[in-house]
Amino acid sequence: MQWIEMLQKAIDYVEEHLLEDIHFHDVAKQLNLSPYEFYRAFSFMSGMTLNSYIRNRRLSMAGQELAETDKKIIDIAMKYGFESQDGFTKAFTRFHGVSPKYAKTAGTQLVLFNPLAIKVSLEGGRKIDYRIEKKEKQRFLAIVRAFPTEIIQDEGNNDISDFWEECHSRNMIEPIKAFQCDREGRIYGLCAPLKENETYFEYGIGVLLNSETACVDNILLKTKEYRYWETEPCTYVVFKCIGESGECIGEAWELFYKEFLPQSGYKSCIESDYEVYFDERKDDVFCELWIPIKK
Repeated sequence: MQWIEMLQKAIDYVEEHLLEDIHFHDVAKQLNLSPYEFYRAFSFMSGMTLNSYIRNRRLSMAGQELAETDKKIIDIAMKYGFESQDGFTKAFTRFHGVSPKYAKTAGTQLVLFNPLAIKVSLEGGRKIDYRIEKKEKQRFLAIVRAFPTEIIQDEGNNDISDFWEECHSRNMIEPIKAFQCDREGRIYGLCAPLKENETYFEYGIGVLLNSETACVDNILLKTKEYRYWETEPCTYVVFKCIGESGECIGEAWELFYKEFLPQSGYKSCIESDYEVYFDERKDDVFCELWIPIKK
């Protein structure tokens, strides 16, 4: 299925079930995709999470209904999936800039958030720098933490960058550098696929081990903050993320879904993806993004 068709089918399904208790697992099932693959694809192709899209659509529709009918605020809140009037009022005010009671006043300015619309346009016609790499089974030593899936493409969320800062400030990365493969001078940001029916994904900061560095000090592992992370043999497409901040990683993911997949004959593969950070940066490369793929 072309990704543009997948996105349109997802939007149609969401719009048909907008007032129901809908979850991205439900939409992924309709497309015969893994929840992880769908969530990532939707987020990077649309520029927002599915949860954000649903929330914005509901609040937009709630504003119109308050302005055009005599229905009570609590009834509108319940209709659009809020458990209390207080929670609805807070979300409504953040979205529209006014509280629900003022939405009933003639002339009050509200925010309209229309359904996503797929438009056909010319794409491509530009160079995409990438390389294909094949790797056998790999083993890493990493500091691992679970994060809510909703933070993917959530503007303003700094959970992952805060995790990096915490690990640096607590001097947690330096001890594992002694075990890195061939002293290669690389730190990996590892991202695990989303498991079935899970709303969290695991992210790890680690180093690559080989047969000579695989024996890790048991004292380090007993702290429960460090653990092994293994990947199966896999083919990867590698993009250089050019920029001064992590925003360039999101741009590389967008390039992957919008331009690489539709034209390359590859499809995404359910395996850990990772960022590679080098001790010495060259040519404005913030990191490399390694994405698992298959024909």
